[in-house]
Amino acid sequence: MSTVARTGESAGKVLSLYRQLLRQGNQFSSYNFREYAKRRTRDAFKENKNVEDPRQVQELVQKGLQNLQMLKRQTVISQFYQQDRLVVEGGLSGKDKEGGKLRQKDTGWD
Repeated sequence: MSTVARTGESAGKVLSLYRQLLRQGNQFSSYNFREYAKRRTRDAFKENKNVEDPRQVQELVQKGLQNLQMLKRQTVISQFYQQDRLVVEGGLSGKDKEGGKLRQKDTGWD
């Protein structure tokens, strides 16, 4: 196999891994976890974008696959602990379109 073919093949694997990590990170129910996963994925790929050694690229891909498996487990667990959406997430913010309240948290002070 030529070096060019291997480079194209590994570039495709890396790009696929990057997309999978971003998609999996978007599965978190918590806004903060979603944003952290996206930021960490982008930072890790930017940090290693100039790596050209095929052996090192393969090691980084293996590490990325392990992180993907961990993200899959964590997103499933996060689905069990749903929380109210934050204001920064947009969408439903506790009021319907007519201005009435949809939900109100009980403060427990009564």
